[in-house]
Amino acid sequence: MTDFPRIAVVGFAHSPNVPSTHGTTNGVEMLIPCFNRLYDDLRISRTDIDFWCSGSSDYLAGRAFSFISAIDAVGAVPPINESHVEMDAAWALYEAWVKIATGEVDLALAYGFGKSSAGDMDRTLALQTDPYTVAPLWPDAPSLAGLQARAGIDSGAWTETDMAQVAARTDGPTVDDLLSTDYVREPLRAHDIAPYADAAAAVVLAGEERARELVENPAWVTGWDHRIDTPNFGARDLTRSPSTKLAGDTAFGDRSRDVDVAEIHAPYTHQELIVRRELGLGSNTRINPSGGVMGGNALFSAGLQRIGYAAHAILGGDARTAVAHATSGPLLQQNMVLTLEGEN
Repeated sequence: MTDFPRIAVVGFAHSPNVPSTHGTTNGVEMLIPCFNRLYDDLRISRTDIDFWCSGSSDYLAGRAFSFISAIDAVGAVPPINESHVEMDAAWALYEAWVKIATGEVDLALAYGFGKSSAGDMDRTLALQTDPYTVAPLWPDAPSLAGLQARAGIDSGAWTETDMAQVAARTDGPTVDDLLSTDYVREPLRAHDIAPYADAAAAVVLAGEERARELVENPAWVTGWDHRIDTPNFGARDLTRSPSTKLAGDTAFGDRSRDVDVAEIHAPYTHQELIVRRELGLGSNTRINPSGGVMGGNALFSAGLQRIGYAAHAILGGDARTAVAHATSGPLLQQNMVLTLEGEN
């Protein structure tokens, strides 16, 4: 990372992660308040943004080129420099980072949106799986996750108690209370599964000089990588995540893993256990102080929110170092790791 100019996260905003909204599937109603908050917080205007990049899904929105209509939240005049990824918006933020790193722009905004309540998400997500051997079975996402959780329990990698401890950290009930509830997709109980949510989020990146102008304590990017594992479930050990480990090793480099805050994108409790293991986090690290995604899995913005919350901890003075993780695809197929640091 030392070969690149210093780039920092300087702003973060998101809409509430709620089970359902009355807005359209283009996300405009959710995005406009996010953008306005960032303009106010950073004392900038829309025209100060040099590059925009969005993350969303045409499958989720139920329309082709859904990101085009989302640009109504930005405004069409004057024309903007814009791009899009069909991924969680964490990957849109990576593209924005590349834009700044190459010297093309100095201030960029990445945003993501998704309206999960618009359809049957488990059926929609089944379309991500292998079209020949898996998709024809129409497996719902919790059932696939249940296979992964069972593999970990049977191998001794974790226990149902370990999974309940993850949920108890944010849900409130005790571990014993959680373990007394019925299974939803054995061995998963309701507390092991993050419910889908409607939401949008936006994050602003800036080059060094611009970042120092905008905020007192920028959240500097010190490492960033994303990797992918095979989509063939039978060809990998579902209790491990090699792509997370490789991305983490690259992002951390020779820096300590004992960061102050870690925001992990884990839609199931056992997946947090996998990611924590692969990242090798220190014992002093606070895991998901934001609550993570267990309160609401906002498809296509949940990963960006993890980066935003990790940066927010630094921007607000609650942490000096942080790591953020984002995932996309079934069973931790694609993983991104970003490390951040405040001023010394």
